[in-house]
Amino acid sequence: MHLLVAVSHHGLGHLAQAAPLLDRLRQLKPDLRFTMYSALPRAALAARIAPPFDHIAQAADCGMAMHDALRVDRVASLACYREFHRDWPQRVAQEAARLVDLAVDAVLSDVAYLPLAAAQSLGQRSAALCSLNWADIVQAYLGDAPEMAAPLTQMRMAYRGADLFLRLEPAMPMTDLANAVSVPPVAGRGRSRRGELRARLNLPSNQRLVLLGMGGIGYACDLAVWPRTRGITWLAPGAWCRGHPDCIAFDKLDWPFLDLLAGVDALVTKPGYGSFVEAVLHAVPVLYLDRPDWPEAPCLKAWLHAQGRALRIEEAELNGLNLLEKLNELWGLPARPAPPADGVEQAATHLLTWLA
Repeated sequence: MHLLVAVSHHGLGHLAQAAPLLDRLRQLKPDLRFTMYSALPRAALAARIAPPFDHIAQAADCGMAMHDALRVDRVASLACYREFHRDWPQRVAQEAARLVDLAVDAVLSDVAYLPLAAAQSLGQRSAALCSLNWADIVQAYLGDAPEMAAPLTQMRMAYRGADLFLRLEPAMPMTDLANAVSVPPVAGRGRSRRGELRARLNLPSNQRLVLLGMGGIGYACDLAVWPRTRGITWLAPGAWCRGHPDCIAFDKLDWPFLDLLAGVDALVTKPGYGSFVEAVLHAVPVLYLDRPDWPEAPCLKAWLHAQGRALRIEEAELNGLNLLEKLNELWGLPARPAPPADGVEQAATHLLTWLA
């Protein structure tokens, strides 16, 4: 069976949701063939999804254009949607022709709506999975633009027309989707190799490691101006380290990201499904910069604080000394065990029934 899998390229959270589920589906149904449809680099896909798979290296949706990891570019986002929906029937027809050429049997999307609409136009099976849908996000940012009325209707029709929509907790309400089925959190799991990681980095066994990152969307942070902090090593994107003696570029390490996460003492990030859920399932405490206008953020934050250890920080606190104070406060919170993680199994069961 040939499954087209569309993954939004808005950061890495959509891939973090889809990848463990695809790997489990293939374990349960080895004859599945995947064609990944995403503007994410093949290397990013391969780091999470076991081969083999084909790759259509194109964007399947607009997502939201971003100034940086925290701030949406409304002007650029509106321009993208205006062009994307300029001749919607023709775009859907072209996408449907692609499905026919590829001999696709079904479409699974997290959470691009164009492939769903194309599959529905052919009478093919289609399903979606995500903690959000782009119609709700676009409504929040661009719903007051008159030219978005028709695109929003087309988006919602595509989501409502899917055979099912797996609503991955913690999720936005999506009460208008009668096809929505809620499942527990879905995330990949890493191996805790704490001692091995510190030996690999030539650090003492009691050295604390703090992972810094904003989930795959650019953000300017310069650790070069941070003071040295005894007892802590920062793991950050290479562009952030800028020669700081206590910073190691995690993107230069030959180390699986989930194993890296499982071996650190804290994560500093922003609200995002992959970052929050993966941290909690590995019992890693979280400091986060808020995204007060992101519609999904309240659901993510409520779940994070209910299930894990977490504190919110301001951007002004993102420097070595203030961050150390917040980290010590975070580490002083009562430890919590990782919650059960059976979302992958439940979601895979739903999808196997759908595929059958």
